Amino acid sequence: MVESTTRGQPAPQPQTVTEAASVAALPIEDYALIGNTVTAALVGRNGSIDWLSFPRFDSPACFASLLGNARNGRWLIAPREPVRQVTRRYRPDTLVLETHFRTAGGEVILTDFMPPPRGDGVVELIRIIDGMQGSVEMGMEAVFRFDYGSIVPWVTRRDFGIDAIAGPDALQLRTALPLEGRDETTVSAFTVQAGDSISCTLAWFRSHRPEPDARDPATALDATERFWRDWAGQATDMTDHWREPVMRSLLTLKALTFSPTGGIVAAPTTSLPEVLGGVRNWDYRYCWLRDATFTLYALLHSGYRKEAEDWREWLLRAVAGRPSALQIMYGLAGERRLWEQDLPWLDGYAASRPVRIGNAAHQQLQLDVYGEVIDALHAARDHHIETDDNTWEVQRKLLEFLEGEWRHADSGIWEMRGRKRHYTHSAVMAWVAADRAVQAVERFGLDGPVDQWRALRSDIHDEVCRRGYDSDRNCFVQFFGGKTVDAALLQIPQVGFLPATDKRVIGTIEAVQRELMVDGFVRRYSTHEDIDGLPPGEGSFIICSFWLADDLVLLGRTREARHMFERLLAIRNDVGLLAEQYDPRAKRLLGNFPQAFSHVGLINTAHNLSHVRGPAKRRSGHH
Repeated sequence: MVESTTRGQPAPQPQTVTEAASVAALPIEDYALIGNTVTAALVGRNGSIDWLSFPRFDSPACFASLLGNARNGRWLIAPREPVRQVTRRYRPDTLVLETHFRTAGGEVILTDFMPPPRGDGVVELIRIIDGMQGSVEMGMEAVFRFDYGSIVPWVTRRDFGIDAIAGPDALQLRTALPLEGRDETTVSAFTVQAGDSISCTLAWFRSHRPEPDARDPATALDATERFWRDWAGQATDMTDHWREPVMRSLLTLKALTFSPTGGIVAAPTTSLPEVLGGVRNWDYRYCWLRDATFTLYALLHSGYRKEAEDWREWLLRAVAGRPSALQIMYGLAGERRLWEQDLPWLDGYAASRPVRIGNAAHQQLQLDVYGEVIDALHAARDHHIETDDNTWEVQRKLLEFLEGEWRHADSGIWEMRGRKRHYTHSAVMAWVAADRAVQAVERFGLDGPVDQWRALRSDIHDEVCRRGYDSDRNCFVQFFGGKTVDAALLQIPQVGFLPATDKRVIGTIEAVQRELMVDGFVRRYSTHEDIDGLPPGEGSFIICSFWLADDLVLLGRTREARHMFERLLAIRNDVGLLAEQYDPRAKRLLGNFPQAFSHVGLINTAHNLSHVRGPAKRRSGHH
């Protein structure tokens, strides 16, 4: 259980819509996630829901004040009197969030959750206010806006609350609270006494469909708690020492899974910046192929075989088609058109513009994803997940394409928007593709031109060691002929390309520590406009620090690895969540939040530190 208290400083205060219109969103770390495996919302420690897409992760947001201001949509429930203290926590092994407000007059707990999908397409979010002590003056402000804050719906008063409709979208707010319309906002002022319990149920549905039936909030709460606790109870190999952070990460990963298809989104948000006020703002509400292997190991080593199988099946469906048309990311069901566009009416988080939806990187050539896909399929086979002839045929076709393409320049793992280069990591992952194909024949008896693949594996290995290694610096470099290092090179021993004890690998690890570490955390690479085509500057990339810890485990330097891991655990927010990046000097989380890749890294590193044969050792032992 994770709980946080603000002491010695004022708690975040709610503002009216007029007051909040020009007020910046909370720090990223002040948000918590609630979700239902179809979509998700971010709840601030001030009681405001500032981000929510209906009905799916990638749908236009209904609450978008996270990327603008209160007029772009939010739902605030909080004391109207000064707040002395705020604590919050998730109920154990659930995604049910409790925010505990303390005022001079008393105490209230705000419970936020999203029930599991109903099956009829209706999506619900329920908020329950419980009086714990004394008397507290409370307020509610609901600013409903469709299409990322650009559409004001038509609101109708009903005997149970209100309806809000615009085009295909409809919302229904059911509550006993007295409601008033003011300045295109639904507001309520009320008093909560000890023992009172007041609920608000917000349901989204298609406007042309029948309105949803009412559900008892207390019954829905019980069912939601049971859903998450039953799922958490399936975990295996959980170390007592790190059970809480690993389970919170697993629950987050489950929450970011689109249950109808098994796809896992990188994050539920778009355009949270990699540097405050900057332009590195991307839409992460899609499924990345390169996450596949890491995610499979995290799920399988934690006992979640069904989720791993669903993810593998999503992967196979997504990559179906011509190998030359393979994308680096897809939509929740494998959709391919993820066109990028700007939303100029949103000011951006911390004035970080542009706000983008869609992601142009889906059209990039990134050769490493071929290796990631083949490695993921191999990992599934290695864990005895059933396959058919079609799965092997997909792998063979991907490798057949890669044989003729691996020498080409690409955009690399970090999706560089500058000119293409021969990235060392991309070539290493091409080697992984050939290596796993050889092993498919040697270990699993599958049919294929193994001598040809052995020759390909040898050719790629020689090329990488010749052109991707700088003998003067004794380290591998970011791209052939370059002089800088890249944290992706930390993967070299983990995929089995070379052992961790090889002097070239040790030299590379030391170079990363020397050149990319800032106050104990690892950056992806040195950001320069001539490298990635964007203005310089970003935070440390959280999973890269986990990769460094994994390499230290492979080297037998477990004390250092443990210290690195504990340092990373310390930057989680008060409810155990991680963003994509971290600014160690400002002590701020950066980038989209919460980030699946960061939590996958946490899970895998915990297993690497806890087991003789963790994910890194198992993966590196393939060769």
